[in-house]
Amino acid sequence: MSQTHDTPGFQEIFDAQGQPLGALLGPEVWAAVRDAVLQQFAPPAAEPVQPEPLDDWRALVVHWDFKYPVDLDCSCPLCGNESADWERDTPRKFMLTAANMGGLVSFRCLSCQARIIKRHFYDTIKIEAVPYAPEKSVRNKGRAS
Repeated sequence: MSQTHDTPGFQEIFDAQGQPLGALLGPEVWAAVRDAVLQQFAPPAAEPVQPEPLDDWRALVVHWDFKYPVDLDCSCPLCGNESADWERDTPRKFMLTAANMGGLVSFRCLSCQARIIKRHFYDTIKIEAVPYAPEKSVRNKGRAS
């Protein structure tokens, strides 16, 4: 059986062994602590979703001068996710994150969040997969010297 200790504006609740279970807050107390509680315990805001740089991709396709046709396939060697045409998949399996005229095209795997990098050279394509890391490594963070 739980016990309660009454204090004006809130009520503490304890279990039979005297361990705290929680508290009930009255409207006045809640109004006073609401912002601090929500700031402390609210889930972090979702990262803003960047639009895909499709204009950069289309510019690369228009000026394609490699020895092979435009490659639309994408695969993630880390989780096995794959697509024959990443742009037309429903639902999408990969999101374009970067493309440039030099032939560098980067995707995010929507299954495991890994980064897939396709480096288009004149006669070959090199593909690299980088596992998802929730935070940049110390090497990649700007540091004051």
